[in-house]
Amino acid sequence: MATGTRKSPVIQVSPRLATPEIDGFIDELWVQDGLAKNTLESYRSDLELYAGWLATQGCGILEADSQALARYLAALSQRAKATSQRRVLSALRRFYRMQLAQGAIQHDPCILIDPPAVAGRFPKTLTEQQIEALLDAPDCDTVFGLRDRAMIETIYASGLRVSELVGLQFFQADLNVGVVKIMGKGNKERLVPLGEWALEWIQRYLTEARPQLLKTPNEYIFLTRFGEPMSRQMFWNIIKQHANECGIDSKRISPHVLRHAFATHLLNHGADLRVVQLLLGHADISTTQIYTHVAHERLKQLYKTHHPRAEL
Repeated sequence: MATGTRKSPVIQVSPRLATPEIDGFIDELWVQDGLAKNTLESYRSDLELYAGWLATQGCGILEADSQALARYLAALSQRAKATSQRRVLSALRRFYRMQLAQGAIQHDPCILIDPPAVAGRFPKTLTEQQIEALLDAPDCDTVFGLRDRAMIETIYASGLRVSELVGLQFFQADLNVGVVKIMGKGNKERLVPLGEWALEWIQRYLTEARPQLLKTPNEYIFLTRFGEPMSRQMFWNIIKQHANECGIDSKRISPHVLRHAFATHLLNHGADLRVVQLLLGHADISTTQIYTHVAHERLKQLYKTHHPRAEL
C-alpha cells in the first residue's frame, strides 16, 4: 500500500518493522471499516514503529505485555504530544483486541493502560545528581543536620508520603531487617525496605542526635528541637532550606518531589512497574504509570548498547 499524506509527521522512536500480524490487521480494517488510505497508513506507521521498538527489546509484537507497552509510551512521550500518544494507544487497543478475538494472544496488554496524561500532569522530579547534592547539604556535625540527613535519606530510600515519614514510630520500624511497616491510604498496610544507606544514617541519628532532641519520652523517630514529632510543614521547610544551599530551585522541591524521585529512579534502573506500585502504596497501577515517562533515558541507553545501527 502506498504511503499516504499524514497531517502530522511520523513519531520516530525506533526503526519501523513490518510484520504479518500488522499486515493482517490493516487488511481487516480495510475490509470491515472501509477506512481511508491515509488513516490505514497512520495505523500501519504507528504499529510498525511500535514493533520496531519491541524488536530492540528482544520482544515480538504478540509477546508484549503491559510493562513493555508502558515503557514504549514512556519513550514516545518525549517526542509526541498527548494527542499523538492517544492516537497510538488507540491503534494498539484495536490491534490487540483483534488479536485476542482471533486467539492469537491470551491477554490484552492494553487492558491496564490508561490514555497518556495531558501536558503538565507529569510529576516534578529531581535528577540523581540533584538528589546526591541535597543529601550532602545538611551539616552532619550538628544535631539538626544529622536529623535532616536521616530524614531525607529515609524518604528517598522508601518513597514514603511525608505524613508517613513524620509520623513514623519505633513499632513500625524493624531496623535489623531493614523495613518499615506503613499503614497507608485506605488503611492498607505495606512493608517498605529502607536500604543500607538510609539504615546507616537512621542508626547514627538515633545514637548521636535523637537523645539530645528528646525532652519527654515518646515513640516518634524524628523530632523537632522541642522534642516533638516533626510536622509536614516543618519538613517541607527543611528540604527547601537545604535545596537553596545546594543550588536547587526551592520552588521545584517538596517532600512529594522526593517521593517522585524515588519512583522515577527505580524505573530508570529497571524496576518493575508493579513493584513500584506496591512500594508506593498505589491502589491502581494507572497512578504509578505517570512515572514511566522518565524511563526514556534508560531505554535510549539500551538501544545504543544493543542495536547494531544505533550509532555510526
